[in-house]
Amino acid sequence: MSFPGTTVAERIRQAGSFSLRRFDRTLPVWIGAALFLVFLMLLPLGWIFVASFGGEQGWSFAGYVQVFTEKAFLRAIWNTLIISLWVGVIAVVIGSLLGWLVTRTDLPLKRTIRALVMASFVTPPFLGAFAWTLLAGPNAGLLNKIYRSLTGSEEALFNIFSMEGLIFVMALYSFPYVFSMIANVCELISSDLEDAANILGADKLRVALTVTLPLAAPALLGGFILAFLHSLSLFGAPAILGLPASVHTITTQIWALFQYPPRLDLAAAFSVPLLLATMLLIALQKKILGRRGYSTVGGKGGERRLLHLGIFRIPVFLLVLALLSLSVFLPYWILLKAALAKAWAVPLTWDNFTLENFKFAFFQYGDTQAAILNTFKL
Repeated sequence: MSFPGTTVAERIRQAGSFSLRRFDRTLPVWIGAALFLVFLMLLPLGWIFVASFGGEQGWSFAGYVQVFTEKAFLRAIWNTLIISLWVGVIAVVIGSLLGWLVTRTDLPLKRTIRALVMASFVTPPFLGAFAWTLLAGPNAGLLNKIYRSLTGSEEALFNIFSMEGLIFVMALYSFPYVFSMIANVCELISSDLEDAANILGADKLRVALTVTLPLAAPALLGGFILAFLHSLSLFGAPAILGLPASVHTITTQIWALFQYPPRLDLAAAFSVPLLLATMLLIALQKKILGRRGYSTVGGKGGERRLLHLGIFRIPVFLLVLALLSLSVFLPYWILLKAALAKAWAVPLTWDNFTLENFKFAFFQYGDTQAAILNTFKL
């Protein structure tokens, strides 16, 4: 601000002081961080796009033409879409059921169930896939051996090396994404809204369809997209269970293109559909959900009453444990059994018990020690 009688120099000093006060000193930090993040994104993505147009004959679209015309590549894309779709659906069914039971019913041992879901969440899917090869392998899988001994059949009951087996295992380690979203939403939905619908004459089914489901719809959609994206990008489980059955996905097909002789141009061109699908799903989630949110309008938050399961309390609890045993109890048990056995395919008796596997893996085998050290470094 200037006053009458001030000189030109004083006015310039006042204007400079005012502009300095308005200058945000954190702005250079934000600009630097933004440029750094853009660099981190543009460098790998730019390399993929540049490499996808390269080849033995120079710049061309030959890689894209081959990717979208060759049957093997199209089959891998189709397999990936089918697997991810079914994984998303199954994850929504299991995750939403468990999330609702834990938050809106009087199910016993809720903290234990949450801990088991978290154990499933932190279990690497490739580790679960490896465990299920020991459980449901067509030849030496434990469950198939038990089935043969009980029925006398020579056929296998389960074949984990199939598209169905791959969907089953990937869904077991994708449903925690849906569970966390549904559990958070169900803890926020007030029972007053459902009570109001009941007072107006709506039965439980109509209340669920007209009140509870619309409130949980954004979380269901978000959980489905997360599970879909999770399965879309997995490599370990498809490599362990899919490759023996000749079921290629996008990720395993990209890995195959890096084998000798490497075709980096095709691998880059084949990576673009995966990248575009990821970007499209994220944009779709943002478009559908937008700023949509729900809150209870009023002075106080509504009461969240629990649904009493009555005589079904214990059966439902056993069903929940059975579902979680597929992702936690059975896999970890078979891995521990195999680690403590001289021969993993035979019963674990004192004659078959050993600690030599741990001794060899941790103290004698140099590659294991280097792998542990590298893992902690990374």
